[in-house]
Amino acid sequence: MKSFVAILGLASMVSLAACDSKQENKVENAYENQADALDNQAANMEAMADNLSGNAENAAENAADALENKADATREAGEAAADAVEKKQP
Repeated sequence: MKSFVAILGLASMVSLAACDSKQENKVENAYENQADALDNQAANMEAMADNLSGNAENAAENAADALENKADATREAGEAAADAVEKKQP
């Protein structure tokens, strides 16, 4: 399910990218790359949680959730930063 959502997000970004300036895309891509790295860390943490049990498993799952939330926040910050760049341009 997560990969489907990611593909939809990527498809929408590609369609909007045609309207964006190079600088705006650069800013948004930097944030997107950071968010992707956080998502990868979350996936690794979830995989590790599968091999644990009890409190350790719960802690790893909570850490993965926190990383996913941080990735979402990073994406939102990237969109806001890109919007700010767009507003500054003539």
